[in-house]
Amino acid sequence: MAEPSRPGPVYSGIIKTIDFIVEKMTIAFVVIILPLVLANAVEVVWRYALQDPTIWALDVTTMSFGAFFMLGCAYALQKGAHVRTDMLWDKFSERKKGVIDSIAFTVFFIPSMAILLWIGWGSFVDAWNINEKSNSGAWQPIIWPLRGVVPLTFGLLMFQGISELMKSLWAARTGQVLVHHEKIEV
Repeated sequence: MAEPSRPGPVYSGIIKTIDFIVEKMTIAFVVIILPLVLANAVEVVWRYALQDPTIWALDVTTMSFGAFFMLGCAYALQKGAHVRTDMLWDKFSERKKGVIDSIAFTVFFIPSMAILLWIGWGSFVDAWNINEKSNSGAWQPIIWPLRGVVPLTFGLLMFQGISELMKSLWAARTGQVLVHHEKIEV
């Protein structure tokens, strides 16, 4: 039986570099959970123990959770945690999965991420230029940092999508998977 072929050093180096960058950036983004936890803890204590609810905790919680959720999307893509129709997908050969994914990443995913990155960047720049503030409450915090998370998220997704496209092209060409994802059930 022939030994499975491996991609060349440049090809695998690009994939490993993209995966490494996305993984390390995601680990760095975990610090966003701190304001989320602290805002909720302060709100609970002030609201129930001191009978003095805050005006800022909801905004901090909403913005930090939104950022935390969005910035984890590229990592979820890398780990295979996005939704698939497994009852169909599991029946396909690795080559057929590679062909389907290659087409999907090329035709739909990467162009969509590029468009959303462009739109998100414009929205961020506009919010930055006018120092946009939230109008959801009395506190009215600036929201350009959260608007900045949007293009960052789509940029990271597009970047990780390039790695996933390269993995799919390899599977389509050779019938071999470069990275095995463990099944994540939610």
